[in-house]
Amino acid sequence: MSLRIDRIPTLGDNYTYLLVCEASGEAAVVDAPEAEPVIRQVDACGARVTKVSDAERIPGFTDGLEEGDTIRVGQEEARILFIPAHTSGHIAYVFDAAEAVFCGDTLFAGGCGRLFEGDARMMFEAMRKLGALPDATRVFCGHEYTESNLIFAAHVEPDNAAVATKLEQVRKIRAGAAADWHDATPAEMTIPTTIGEERAINPFLRAADADQLGERRAAKDSF
Repeated sequence: MSLRIDRIPTLGDNYTYLLVCEASGEAAVVDAPEAEPVIRQVDACGARVTKVSDAERIPGFTDGLEEGDTIRVGQEEARILFIPAHTSGHIAYVFDAAEAVFCGDTLFAGGCGRLFEGDARMMFEAMRKLGALPDATRVFCGHEYTESNLIFAAHVEPDNAAVATKLEQVRKIRAGAAADWHDATPAEMTIPTTIGEERAINPFLRAADADQLGERRAAKDSF
């Protein structure tokens, strides 16, 4: 089995993902905040809409998902992790066989999401769940925030050589980035990262406890 993952630039810095099971030809779209860039890439109609089971928040909602549920894209299966903090209904899709997790605005490359509807304790628990995935798991997050996140990570851990090395690599990738994010090429994208890499560079995944994570998130908010 093989899961192809196409990255589609949306809005100003968002990532939308087209998932294609190459064995069956079936496909799904993850995190689509605008339609046109996706429509340009796929002929989508009659799509089902899956999310956590609080239907009143999302127009067009069809299928509720909870922690431990599974969904399929053709022959590829994903299990659901409930990871609230950025929002109260945040979930992740973990494709174990494909070594990929789609975590939206919870875990970013080098960072984590703002605490809009949750608190530091919830985010720490979300980091614990995601951090328990195998090192090789590729992390597909919701935004191209990597460079700014790593600048903050270097501030938090100035002696972390892994952060310094990664920041240098990311700056080279982003140096020639398209002025319009919709025109971004794969060579200009810093996603995916991996869980193993995040354990080495991410100050939120590396936080010792919820209090430290909360302090770091507050500092990042005003950095």
